[in-house]
Amino acid sequence: MSALQKSPLAVDARCVRLAAKAADAASLAPAVERRKLSRAAGEVLIEIKAAAVNPSDVKAATGSMAYAVFPRTPGRDYAGVIIDGPSETIGREVFGSSGDLGIRRDGTHATHLAIEADAVVEKPTSMSWEEAAGIGVPFITAMEGFRRAGLPKQDEAVLVMGVNGKVGQAAVQIASWRGARVIGVARKSEPYEGHANAKVKVIDASAVEVATRVRELTGGNGADIVFNTVGDPYFQAASKSLALRGRQILIAAIHPIVPFDILEFYRGQHSYVGVDTLALSSVATAAVLRELSPGFASGHLKPFPIRPAAIYPLDDAKRAFVAVAGSSRDRVILRPA
Repeated sequence: MSALQKSPLAVDARCVRLAAKAADAASLAPAVERRKLSRAAGEVLIEIKAAAVNPSDVKAATGSMAYAVFPRTPGRDYAGVIIDGPSETIGREVFGSSGDLGIRRDGTHATHLAIEADAVVEKPTSMSWEEAAGIGVPFITAMEGFRRAGLPKQDEAVLVMGVNGKVGQAAVQIASWRGARVIGVARKSEPYEGHANAKVKVIDASAVEVATRVRELTGGNGADIVFNTVGDPYFQAASKSLALRGRQILIAAIHPIVPFDILEFYRGQHSYVGVDTLALSSVATAAVLRELSPGFASGHLKPFPIRPAAIYPLDDAKRAFVAVAGSSRDRVILRPA
């Protein structure tokens, strides 16, 4: 019998399980259960070495996503080793993410994961398991935003609002990799904290009028792309910062309704692009990661540093969720082993 015809391997997986939504992160009561797991046709079975905890994991667990399924195993991002599948895939070190993993179907906060074979991406050899697991949602969100709005061009001005958040840092890396001039916005006086391929000028939103300062820094033109990672608190400033035919990318909101100046919009020939990575399948997400792979291979893109204090075992999943809910700037990771 060939390797392709063998019966799928069944493993006794340990999985974080959420029985029902909680009122808040402090009220979460995740259990770690043992479940038999095997792959279906067209899938591979992965032994997970590390999995990230994202803000969307917390939001789904606390009822902010009506379509989240319970009970389930949470988690969207992962890195691990293929232990069952077509013979040529076994032993491959891979990483990945998804819009539905951990929300509409069982996810990555477990020792094992069964997922479509086309959804996995080769893990860069230079990265640790934790670093690879931490790439997922932030880099996919940033890249998908740029893909939808038009990838930054050499010397275009890109304004990143919420520059020190993880999506903001990923956006800075991608934009500067492509040769854009990057300006960041922070809510207080602080330097840019992440990797970049060129100097990033940071505007303190508490001290100056953002749009005025953006035009000063761009010779009066404004920003060709505004990546607004915060949403409505910066919407007006972002719109006023746009250059002629500028594009604003929106990925989040605190309050869903904003004042909208139609005259400013059409006279500026602006475009607004909404990005929801929860709508991306595992396979679609993998395609985005593959576009990013050359940047990681060349060193123009770098994974987020992972602090040892931000790594938790599965049995401490609640503490990991609470840390993310508390707006930790660390990339929080679960290590199943």
